[in-house]
Amino acid sequence: MNDDPHARVQRSFDAQGLMATLGARLQHVQPGEVRIALPFSAHLSQQMGFLHAGAITSIVDSACGYAALTQAPAGMEVVTAEFKINLMRPGIGDHFLAIGKVQSAGRLLTVCTGEVRAYQNPSWTGSPESPHKLIALMQATIVNVAA
Repeated sequence: MNDDPHARVQRSFDAQGLMATLGARLQHVQPGEVRIALPFSAHLSQQMGFLHAGAITSIVDSACGYAALTQAPAGMEVVTAEFKINLMRPGIGDHFLAIGKVQSAGRLLTVCTGEVRAYQNPSWTGSPESPHKLIALMQATIVNVAA
C-alpha cells in the first residue's frame, strides 16, 4: 500500500453520508483494526428506547469494512458482500463502540469479525477497556473493488 492506512480510512469515512447522519466518529485506525464510536441519540432508537439494530449493524459493518480497507491494495476500495450479526443484548447505553478486525485478507476477499460494546457512562472517554457490555457480534466478508 502506498497510502497511510489512517489517512485512507479517514478520507473514505468523511465521504460516507450514513456515518455523519448517525453521528458516528472514527475513533481508532491501525492495520487490520478499526473502531467507530457512536453516542446514543433518541433519533436512533427503536420503539422501546434502545439503540436501533440498524444503527448497531451500520457501525459494525463500517468498522469491519474499514478494517479490510487498511489491508486492501492501493487503488482498491471495499464493499460488503455478506455479513451475519448476532444481536445479543438490547442497545442500552450512553455510548457504543464498534470494533472491526481482519481475520484473513486475501487478494479479493477479506474476512472480518466485529463486535459492538455498550458503555453506561455519560462521560466515557473512548477507552475500549472501560466497563461495558458486549451487545453484538458480526462476521463479514468484504470484497476489494477497483476505486
